[in-house]
Amino acid sequence: MALDRSRTDGAFLVLTKFLRPNNLSQKMMRVIFSIYLGVTLLITSLQFLTEYLKTQDSIVQELKQLEETVREPISTSLWQYNESQLDVLIDGLLKTPIIVGVDIQDTNSIDIVSKRSAVVPSLPVSVFETRSDLYWTLNERDIFLGSLTLYSSSQVVLDRVLFGFSLIAITAIIKLFVLFYLFIWAFDRYLAVPLKELMSQVDEVQLSQNAGKRIDLSNLEDNELHQLQGHMNRMLAAMESDRQRLLESEKAKRSWLEQAVAERTEELQVSNDKLKDLAARDSLTGVLNRGAFIDTAQQLLALAQRRKKVSSFMLLDLDNFKNINDTHGHFVGDQVLIHFTQTIQSLLRKSDLTGRVGGEEFAVFLNDTGVDDAYRLADKIRTAIASSVLDIDGAAVSYTVSIGVDSSQAEDQSISELFKRADLKLYAAKDKGRNRVEK
Repeated sequence: MALDRSRTDGAFLVLTKFLRPNNLSQKMMRVIFSIYLGVTLLITSLQFLTEYLKTQDSIVQELKQLEETVREPISTSLWQYNESQLDVLIDGLLKTPIIVGVDIQDTNSIDIVSKRSAVVPSLPVSVFETRSDLYWTLNERDIFLGSLTLYSSSQVVLDRVLFGFSLIAITAIIKLFVLFYLFIWAFDRYLAVPLKELMSQVDEVQLSQNAGKRIDLSNLEDNELHQLQGHMNRMLAAMESDRQRLLESEKAKRSWLEQAVAERTEELQVSNDKLKDLAARDSLTGVLNRGAFIDTAQQLLALAQRRKKVSSFMLLDLDNFKNINDTHGHFVGDQVLIHFTQTIQSLLRKSDLTGRVGGEEFAVFLNDTGVDDAYRLADKIRTAIASSVLDIDGAAVSYTVSIGVDSSQAEDQSISELFKRADLKLYAAKDKGRNRVEK
């Protein structure tokens, strides 16, 4: 009993290695065996299909012969209205092994008789039939009585071919198992075992501290593995030579690299500082861009809330700026934006924060400033802008600005809340005719 269990475990292990190969030889064996299995199944299936079709044709011919045999007796029974004789004929047909159904229809294609076999072992895959017309000859004239249809099914065909193909299937399975174990033996003997030894020695060379160690396979014939061993040993020798050269080169370059890295690190630090400042600033006006302004203003608002101080927020938008670009061109428009930022920065404190938050839209955050002081400052900015006339390439350009002002409240936690309220005030200034300040 223990021996049987050992054999079962061994067979299960072999099958597991075949289904889930973990080395090259097993994968090759699975590919070759799978191809053989596929070809065998294909050929067997074609043989089965051919035999099935031949048997079906044979049964169709038998149906036709039966039909010719019973056609005259059935026609006689129909002409004479002899129902008992007709039932006997139909029952006799249904007892034949190839017929599963009989239909007799009158001249109007209405069923006179429609019977099927009493026992149907399983639902057939397909049903095929033969049909012929029934006549009675009277005074040398054929009188049409109806039609006779005999049915057979795929089950009848399968019953005939099943035994022969059972033997073929059993033979194919036996051959598959024999070849399976022969494949395993051949691959293990000529490929798997030598490859395992090769991999084992490669691992030893990799882990060994002896740079001169080489691969030496036992019982190696003059084949591809023997050639692979020679190639690998030559590669190991070349790798050792290259390693020595690299070590010497590394020692020579190490001091130079350390100095170069130190110098480069210092340069990168300076460049990073410049990049951080450039990334936070609008390239045209030099003030903070939208992202940097919002982040910094949020921090200043949080600090003011902790200190319980009031801060104010101004949102400024140049009036009809598109007309300036359309009339004078984008270069003049850029000069107007630069003039605008320079003007408002000249009127602000160093602690105030300015940013460009849109194309011609700017924002100002005022520390420790109430709404009334912010309003007065905003109106001062509006007046300064409205009274300015720019001479750009011989063109006199004037413009105005609309401003929305709001101040922080005790419950404000986000700068976006001030932004939204100031934006509403800005739209109110626009709606009331522009060149205004709303608080």
